[in-house]
Amino acid sequence: MAHQWSGLINEYRERLPFSDNDPVVTLHEGGTPLVYARALSELVHADVYVKVEGANPTGSFKDRGMTTAISQVKQTNTQIVACASTGNTSASAAAYAVAAGLECAVVLPAGKIAAGKLAQAIVHGAKLVAVDGNFDDCLNIVRELTSSYPVALVNSVNPYRLQGQKTAAFEVVDALGDAPDIHVLPVGNAGNISAYWMGYNEYAGKTTAASIDDSACSPSPVSTKVPQMWGIQAWGAAPFVLGHPVAEPETVATAIRIGNPASWDYAQAAQSDSNGWIDRVTDEEILSAQALLAAQVGIFVEPASAASIAGLIKAANEGKVPEGKTIVCTVTGNGLKDTATALGNAPVDFEPIAPTVDAAVNALGL
Repeated sequence: MAHQWSGLINEYRERLPFSDNDPVVTLHEGGTPLVYARALSELVHADVYVKVEGANPTGSFKDRGMTTAISQVKQTNTQIVACASTGNTSASAAAYAVAAGLECAVVLPAGKIAAGKLAQAIVHGAKLVAVDGNFDDCLNIVRELTSSYPVALVNSVNPYRLQGQKTAAFEVVDALGDAPDIHVLPVGNAGNISAYWMGYNEYAGKTTAASIDDSACSPSPVSTKVPQMWGIQAWGAAPFVLGHPVAEPETVATAIRIGNPASWDYAQAAQSDSNGWIDRVTDEEILSAQALLAAQVGIFVEPASAASIAGLIKAANEGKVPEGKTIVCTVTGNGLKDTATALGNAPVDFEPIAPTVDAAVNALGL
């Protein structure tokens, strides 16, 4: 009988800070596809794979960290969780709170959330508070709220979030047989690049600054190496590239529209310790990569996800991609979360034809 995926805590429990008797809140997240991208491989002259995190239950990689964060909350008496969000975290927190029987509060920047993500938080029953400010303002509010009231913070500053997110690196190694040479990720709040770096190191028998000190999470090594970590930011929200926080970040890629990343130190460590780098790409490059991935690979992602693809293409154009290497690009969220941006000015109303085969043949030019 084929193995049925049971959620990342159950699949990787020996590498996570959970015992056999701890409660597990899962929607069977993880186990997402690693797709070979022939068109990208030919374009950059390397073997490129795409880790499709939009296949998680709420459509983004946030579910990985939410199952571990919410499961940890279930070990306590806390009945409310809270997060600041540009969209995907709110959708995930709201869904996992429902699964856990908890209440969920979301603090979000007014007018800055894609409709698909906002709809998810609403239908899952989260209490929404819109702030006249940006994500960083929202996170400051949530930090103070959760430090003064019986409310658990489930943003990526919660170390259990990174514990869940690191499992994506495990899955990449499990699929490829070893770590890739290069891993490319979008960078917003920077939790994901930190988590992947942690995961790759732990699979290679090492630890990082972000690792939880837990001897139970130290099984034998699986991989023989760790990859270079390449992080990609949006041009108008690139604090790592500029070397300082951005007071008013702006980009079409709303999920990475963050000016002061919470995981700054961990992300810089991932970059430097892996001999990698962090660069930025324009909104135009992001949208072009989004279109290319959909039209030539068959994967539809939200704009922030396409930042990793845009960054890889930019690096190739600048001669920075070593030929023949194995490269993995994480695409973090499903394109259905932000269809308005993807469609742009494309027509969505069509002139109907007569209900006949002849009319269809004529319309299709066959």
